[in-house]
Amino acid sequence: MIASLTNLYKAQKELDEEIIANHKISYESTRNKRILALLVEIGEFANTTRTFKFWSLKGKEKDEVVLDEFADGLHFLLSLGIDKNYIVDSIEFNDNDLSPTDNLLATYELVSKYQKEQSLDNYLKMFISYLINLLKFGYTWDEAEKAYYLKMKENHHRQETNY
Repeated sequence: MIASLTNLYKAQKELDEEIIANHKISYESTRNKRILALLVEIGEFANTTRTFKFWSLKGKEKDEVVLDEFADGLHFLLSLGIDKNYIVDSIEFNDNDLSPTDNLLATYELVSKYQKEQSLDNYLKMFISYLINLLKFGYTWDEAEKAYYLKMKENHHRQETNY
């Protein structure tokens, strides 16, 4: 599967610039906070999928909720790429042999690795691992992209209303 990212980076840069102006911050001053926010969003995404809840028979949340949480993580991945000028037109990603739970854990590990060494290679590995989570839970890139733009609209509204 291929994730086309050019327009998402442009949209994210506009939101980032609005946040930077509103809150008088910089990419550099918020880098670790954005990395931590990404980890939190991965956890919130995992929570909606319930993949790790071996003690429960309840299924995942509604698709809109799962995709909304996925979109939150996507916002931070894009922002981290803009920060370091790691902007790519597209990323190809394919399913792997990991279970959904193990892929989420691998994504956490790759985010931590990126936090320690913020190279383009580590950024791409982290991003690909995150995108593979879509496949693990039966979603397409088109669904994720749609969820991203819905969340983008909400995030702009939040900035306009002093969220």
